[in-house]
Amino acid sequence: MLAYTVYSEAGGVGKTSLAANAAVAHQRAGLDVLVVPLDPQDGDLSRLLGVDTDRADGSADSLVRHMVGSPRGPFEDLVETAEGIDIIPEHNSLSDLTQHLDREQQKAEDFGDAYNVHAQLRRVLGEASVPDTYDILVCDPPATEGSHLYNAIYATRNLLLPIEPSAKGQAAVEGLEDLATNFADQLNIDIGVLGAVPIGFKGTRDQEQMLDTIPYEVPEVIGDRTSLMEGCWRQQCSAFEYVQTHRNRRRDYEVETLAQFDRIARFIEAQGGVEAPNPPEPGAVDEDEQEVTA
Repeated sequence: MLAYTVYSEAGGVGKTSLAANAAVAHQRAGLDVLVVPLDPQDGDLSRLLGVDTDRADGSADSLVRHMVGSPRGPFEDLVETAEGIDIIPEHNSLSDLTQHLDREQQKAEDFGDAYNVHAQLRRVLGEASVPDTYDILVCDPPATEGSHLYNAIYATRNLLLPIEPSAKGQAAVEGLEDLATNFADQLNIDIGVLGAVPIGFKGTRDQEQMLDTIPYEVPEVIGDRTSLMEGCWRQQCSAFEYVQTHRNRRRDYEVETLAQFDRIARFIEAQGGVEAPNPPEPGAVDEDEQEVTA
């Protein structure tokens, strides 16, 4: 299984949209995909793909309950499906994840047991046989340091970086390098960066110069697609579903954006040594366009 975390230190970059659309692009190619979003805010991946109906239900089972050893049912019952991908929906209890994990650590230490607060997501996924069930795991933590991010990184060991093509984005990349290095050293794990995806590119000279400074492979540079992404959030769907179902006519630049998401997915798969069994023509959204590439 190839696992990765989509992360940026800067908010509003398009992190969640990239995670959701990359996941759908993996699935379009015939891969089994699980997405684990970990953002306690309402504007999250579960909201984007319309699987957040139980978010405020205090009696519902949740990933947090499983991470602290108090599940109310089997892990498989947490799974919701949207557009062919499996998702563990976010729950309001994610807001208190750090406090819950700290209490579990204190209890373990009181009994003289070791407890790694950053390893609990990886433990839950392993016990649920996720690595044997899925081809791809995508985590989408919030754009802040803390238990959500650290559990995602510890579980996946790989990062995909959406970045703003600006000086602010460059600073965020540099900060993330320090964070990943320190975290890897602290926990004695290796963390790889699969690639970086600039989002919101408008072709200015400063942006062009910034692209030349990115220290990672850049599979695609995505332009300013505000209208498309706002439409996805409004309709609660991926860009693929939005263009196919909610646009009354094809816009070439939007179809090209879908092709970019497909190519990003193929790039990530190649980085992880995963071969998709049925990759579509990049950007194809209609049944008669789904010609398998050689």
